[in-house]
Amino acid sequence: MKGYIVGDQKGINSLKFVDMQEPECNDNEAIIKFHSHSLNYRDYMILNQWYGGLKPETLIPLSDGAGEIVEIGTNVKNLKIGDRVCVNFFSDWINGPIHPKYFSSDLGGSTNGTLVEYGAFPAHGIVKLPSSFSYAEGACIPCAGVTAWNTIFEAGKVNKESNVLLLGTGGVSVFGVQIAKAMGANAIITSSSDKKLEVLKSLGADHCINYKSNKDWAANVLEATNGTGADIAIETGGPNTMAHTFEAMSFNGLIGLIGFLSGNANTSLDMMPLIGKNINLRGIAVGSVEMLERLLKCMQTNAIKPYIGKEFHFSEAKEALAYMESQSHIGKIVINH
Repeated sequence: MKGYIVGDQKGINSLKFVDMQEPECNDNEAIIKFHSHSLNYRDYMILNQWYGGLKPETLIPLSDGAGEIVEIGTNVKNLKIGDRVCVNFFSDWINGPIHPKYFSSDLGGSTNGTLVEYGAFPAHGIVKLPSSFSYAEGACIPCAGVTAWNTIFEAGKVNKESNVLLLGTGGVSVFGVQIAKAMGANAIITSSSDKKLEVLKSLGADHCINYKSNKDWAANVLEATNGTGADIAIETGGPNTMAHTFEAMSFNGLIGLIGFLSGNANTSLDMMPLIGKNINLRGIAVGSVEMLERLLKCMQTNAIKPYIGKEFHFSEAKEALAYMESQSHIGKIVINH
């Protein structure tokens, strides 16, 4: 079969499109014939050695993929050949809180990922897709969707009175707008592009703030919430945007820290607002299989579909990653067979 390996991880061009053996199916596994994959910024980081250092050159990248079951192991009871499925980011994290033992099962990082024609995965980490989702849509959900769901619903305990702040217009933030609106909450999103904000407005965002033309964008968040601030925020920027996020938060609010897109260099961050406002700053490491199942149910009930910004062919994985690098996208970038 055809598939990709990460190579020497000196950038996007390290990615190699190679011939490899089709996987064998162990007793507790199922083999997925992939139809679609989606990119996350983590995939780009891994190719640049910015995510846990150097990986084996033969590692298959990407955490997200959707396809159909073509073979099942003798011990597998919950799946059948022909099932339309996606696979959870941590294949061994079924339920409960995160635990160190799950980190050895993160796809495309510690173990082989999805950017192949056929992949073998533990059956307990595979989730059936509702019939209303295409493979391309299903491939968008396990990382970005579950991260947004975990922050807003599982940790944030969102309700109809909540103000939810999303930074940027990448996959997690776009899912964040959709999930917040499904829960009846007030969705506030920032971007450096008015054109991107127009798209988010069409997806239901209540307040759209251009942080490039509004340097003190936290004041805009406070204005949009009648001085209260955001009850839940998904922080994608990291330390270099955190001061503004602190200012934008409500008392007793929750910040879900999921990334460092603005860099990780700020060593003079004033932590007093964290204490003064009693803010809960929480790291979010995607989520469990059961969270993915709850999200899929919510999306089906509320007719939410992932927003796909651009699609590429399986042979164009480097081009897809270069498009991500350009930061031109909104929502998810998908690779189809």
